[in-house]
Amino acid sequence: MNLIVGLGNPGERYRFTRHNIGFQVLEFLAVEWSIPINREKMGACWGRGSFENNDVILLKPNTFMNLSGEVVSRFVRYFRINIEDMMVVYDDIDLEFGTTRIREGGGSGGHKGVQSIIEKLGDNKFIRIRMGVDRPEKTYDVSNYVLGVFDQHQRGAVKSYINQAAEAIKTVVSEGMVVAMNRFNRKVKLTELN
Repeated sequence: MNLIVGLGNPGERYRFTRHNIGFQVLEFLAVEWSIPINREKMGACWGRGSFENNDVILLKPNTFMNLSGEVVSRFVRYFRINIEDMMVVYDDIDLEFGTTRIREGGGSGGHKGVQSIIEKLGDNKFIRIRMGVDRPEKTYDVSNYVLGVFDQHQRGAVKSYINQAAEAIKTVVSEGMVVAMNRFNRKVKLTELN
């Protein structure tokens, strides 16, 4: 079974912020795969279904970002998920907007949601779908930046960017990590997303 986790903060206030792009990708997949994320259990909104004969759970923790690991670890234990079959999709300020990077394992890169998951699982071998949101200028507070909405020149490309990340996830599920990495781990120009 594949557990696909989108990271974000709960509540309408945060819905379209950079930090919630992981939630937005899951909402996109929920529509594409006809898997409503409408169940509530163990501190999360989630849905279960299938994609190309693969069992899939789409999971959005209802906790704030830095407590994501509590919820994710409960689902991993309850559904007996192999860590290698878990994907986490989230924002990354160290990547340019429009850049998607897929990798397995490694550290948190300073992302508090990912750090929480690593700590609570005691394992870092899950797959990461990192979505670039750009780094703010040095004078700008990082927390305010990620909790802000995309700027005007990015806004028109967000839907295409979410679609790109969803395609990467589909490829991991149906064709495997290596194929997905070869296909999606490249620099994408903003104009390609419009």
